[in-house]
Amino acid sequence: MSGSNIKSRYMTQKAAIALLATAVLLVVVPIILIIIYMIANGYSSLSWDFLTQAPAQAGKTGGILPAIIGTIYLMLGTIIFALPVGVTAGIYLSEYARNNWVTRLVNMAILNLAGVPSIVFGLFGLGVFVMTFNLGMSLIAASLTLASQALAMTITTSREAITAVPKEYREGSLAIGVSRWQTIRYVVLPQASPGILTGAILAMSRAAGETAPIIVVGAAFLVGGLPGSPFDRFMALPYHLYTVSAHIPGMPADIKWGVALVLIAMVLFFNILVTMVRFESRKR
Repeated sequence: MSGSNIKSRYMTQKAAIALLATAVLLVVVPIILIIIYMIANGYSSLSWDFLTQAPAQAGKTGGILPAIIGTIYLMLGTIIFALPVGVTAGIYLSEYARNNWVTRLVNMAILNLAGVPSIVFGLFGLGVFVMTFNLGMSLIAASLTLASQALAMTITTSREAITAVPKEYREGSLAIGVSRWQTIRYVVLPQASPGILTGAILAMSRAAGETAPIIVVGAAFLVGGLPGSPFDRFMALPYHLYTVSAHIPGMPADIKWGVALVLIAMVLFFNILVTMVRFESRKR
């Protein structure tokens, strides 16, 4: 190979690396600047009372504890309802379903489901869970609505994680007489669990930040206390942030940014927690 060709390939590689680094910076730098801006404008409102008290005077005083607890309930409810169904569907589509037009139609429907606007899921939850199943405007109706929205992401990530497990693992297990289901349960799923947990992280993060669906299925700006049962109304940080920012005159700016900062910190905490679990699972 001539020296000019080697030099040309070297320059192409350097240009590609520079382009990729630029793309990463274009994504990371704005996020860092937004977080710094939120910290600079909202840290003054953060205090123990702000995190442990209920709001008062339409959110101008007091704290945001009911909104924090309601958001945690929503995230957990979304995972409880979405993860088993999503993983089961991913197992069927990747291990049992035949490669025919029906399976391809289902896969296309799942991809299209991921692009449906969130308010449409809110109306779906209102019509199905609130009215048809008589769950009322409640925490469980909101959790089921967000779980329906998260299903497409959960199914897709689960299916891809399961498909990525090498075929040799399955063939080796089946060769020693292990049944197909035992192979999936004890060989495939442990190997695919990091990818499945990634889907769970994304679903939880999206559930924590959704506003439009929960408005029509049970979220309230102010409630008397914490939810006593899954059938009670609840507060949530995204809806609380939307209301104090757009509908409460004279709301101090530091409270708005403080609520946003708590929401971002909560999502980041859960992401780090699940990432640590995923890392330990991958090590095992």
